[in-house]
Amino acid sequence: MTSTASTTDARAHARSQAAEAALADPMLPADIATAKITWAQRIPAGGYANVVLGRGTRIRLGDPEGAACGHLLLLRADAPWERLNVADTVKVPWQAYLADGHPLLSDQGRVLATVLADTSGHHDTLCGPTPEARGLLRLAGTKQGLQPRDIAPTVSFFRGVRVEADGALTATGSAGAGASVDLLVHLPVVALIANAAHPLDDRPATDLDVVAWSAPEDLTATYNTDPEYQRAVQNTEQAWTAALTMEASV
Repeated sequence: MTSTASTTDARAHARSQAAEAALADPMLPADIATAKITWAQRIPAGGYANVVLGRGTRIRLGDPEGAACGHLLLLRADAPWERLNVADTVKVPWQAYLADGHPLLSDQGRVLATVLADTSGHHDTLCGPTPEARGLLRLAGTKQGLQPRDIAPTVSFFRGVRVEADGALTATGSAGAGASVDLLVHLPVVALIANAAHPLDDRPATDLDVVAWSAPEDLTATYNTDPEYQRAVQNTEQAWTAALTMEASV
């Protein structure tokens, strides 16, 4: 066993451990210029990530092997008490199943992100994270100064759930290797992501790829014409304008 009795030995040991670490790089999107990418990470099974994403960031979650399960929580970066509200994310758009144009709403009626370019269609807003995933999210949150009480219910990507006529919840599995889903960030957020099995689908998770890039031009497009979505976008833009005004006055 390598000695760590001295600072020199401890440094040598730490560097040898780092050299042996085999963290895989994520698969980068071929349709996005490398210079635009601001953050990328491959999250292994039982792993987690935390990152602050600016307004106008586009984030792609990928399922390269077909069994990832990405539990996602978003919190507003400049006001972390405002966070993803899964109940409103289902209730306000009158839809429990995530698909293109679906907003991820905060408890203040604002759009934290919009689901775009979904090639999976196997997601879940109903079950929340497993105890394992919640533990991983707590670890991720700690690195952003958050407390266990800040870890709210999540949405899960790449493991589907459907509601039967009698109200029972049925797991529908995944879409297979290579599926992905893009999210467009409307307000600066802290994103906490855990890659762990689903409550109704206990298959071991496989790698989850996450890549973010700058795409402010995407904010000008209309992704959903429903009045509920448009009202939430209006609330979001008013909050963003007010934040800019306050910042300018300081």
